[in-house]
Amino acid sequence: MLIEAEEDVGLATVYRVLTQFESAGLVSRHHFEGGHSVFELMPDDHHDHMVDVDTNEVIEFVDEEIEARQHAIAGERDYEIIDHSLVLYVRKKR
Repeated sequence: MLIEAEEDVGLATVYRVLTQFESAGLVSRHHFEGGHSVFELMPDDHHDHMVDVDTNEVIEFVDEEIEARQHAIAGERDYEIIDHSLVLYVRKKR
């Protein structure tokens, strides 16, 4: 829309708006190694991430076995999971 109108928006403005969206609960920010951050619309369901270390591509995945094991580990120690983040740093097999 802005491109079609040939409007120029500074990068600082974009980040300021994204931060406001994050505060409002509209987007979620994920911090990865090397200062790499990604914003995504607030997800309906929990998912984890893989980051390709060669391309910086972020791949979302869900694995019910991993989720169940994490809850079991917490439960065995008399805790419940409130939130968690799992990031796998990966490289394509050659």
